[in-house]
Order: sequence, then structure tokens, then C-alpha cells
Amino acid sequence: MGQVPSTYASGAGIAALLVLLAEFAMLRAPSLRSQVRLYMSQSLVVVVLAAVTAAVRGLDDLYVLAGLSLLLKVVLVPALLVHLLREAGSDLSGSPALKVASMVLVAIAASAFGFFTVGPLGFRSPVLPSSAFAVAAAVVMVAFVLIILRSDVVSQAVGFFSVENGVSLASMVVAAGLPIVVELTLLFDLLVAVVAFGLIMRAHHALRGTLYTWELDRLRG
Repeated sequence: MGQVPSTYASGAGIAALLVLLAEFAMLRAPSLRSQVRLYMSQSLVVVVLAAVTAAVRGLDDLYVLAGLSLLLKVVLVPALLVHLLREAGSDLSGSPALKVASMVLVAIAASAFGFFTVGPLGFRSPVLPSSAFAVAAAVVMVAFVLIILRSDVVSQAVGFFSVENGVSLASMVVAAGLPIVVELTLLFDLLVAVVAFGLIMRAHHALRGTLYTWELDRLRG
């Protein structure tokens, strides 16, 4: 007989699943502002999970991580993206390659690949249930699908930022006990990416008058 999961383990598994469902919802959202709101909600779930994990497992460093993540990923990044969308006057995501249903099927296949590839590795953690690591891998795979199949700068940026959420979830499984400087490295990388994508969005819109990247396909050799 297997051990019955605790209330915390069950809640952590549900939180990880909510992060994955938010990623699928981003893929289906036709509105860029909806994608930004979904990213904000996804990030909030990761922040709450980090704070609850800190309280239940006695890991005070996670409180710092949760606070900084709340400021950066729930407040600053969505506010910056909404500001850029307001400046551009555009709110429709681009997807010329595949229809939404086809993209969802590709994302399901990618998430299944990530989940079932990482699951058998047998990671064990005293902090989060091991299933959360497999879900985190699925989140990263779906985020890459969003980056590849959407043809506008904002969707690609949201997908890239969502990869960091998946990695953050995975890091709480395998590295929650490491020094806080290791965990803050992910947030520093996200901050650099936010600045880079902000500059790219402004420059691309100034040159082309649009947030779509269709014309960049001509640069491929």
C-alpha cells in the first residue's frame, strides 16, 4: 500500500497543475492582454506555492524568493507588457502557421513528452511531491510551443517568461534547500530578459509598425 499524500502534497500537486493549465490557456488566448493576465495568474500561483512551502517546510529563504517574485513577475512584468501594448495599439496574437486546435494538440504531445520523460527519473524531494517536477517539465515544453508557434513579439516574450515559471517550479523540487543566491539567479535572468524583450518590442514596432514577426521570416536563408 502506498502512503496517502498529505494535504500539503495534494495542494502542491494541484498548484503545479494550475500552472500547467494556465500555460495551455495562454496558448489558446487570442488576446495579448489575456495572455499577460494569464501569465500574472500563473506567476501568482508559483509565488503562493513558494510562500506556503516556506511556511510548511521552514525554509525562510523561500519567503525572500516569493516576495521578489511577487514584485517582479506579478506586478512589474505584466505592467510593462500592458504599457507596451497600449503604446502599440495592438491586442491580437499572431499564429499564421497552425490553427488553435492544432496548436493545442501539439502542446498536449509536447507536455506528455516532458511529463513522461522526466517522471521516470525518480527525483525525490522533502519539499514538494516528485510529480511537481514532471509537471514543471510539461510547463516548459508547452511554453516552448507558445514561443515557436505564435508569431508576435508579446506572445513569444510571455512564453519565454513562462519558461522561467516552469524552471522555478522545478527548482523548488530539486533545489529548495540551496542558498538563496542560487534561486535568485533565475530572477536575475528574468529581469535581463524583460529589459531585452522590452527593447525588442519597441524597436520592432518602431521599424515595422506592428508586433507581428511575419516579415522577419524573409531573413531566413
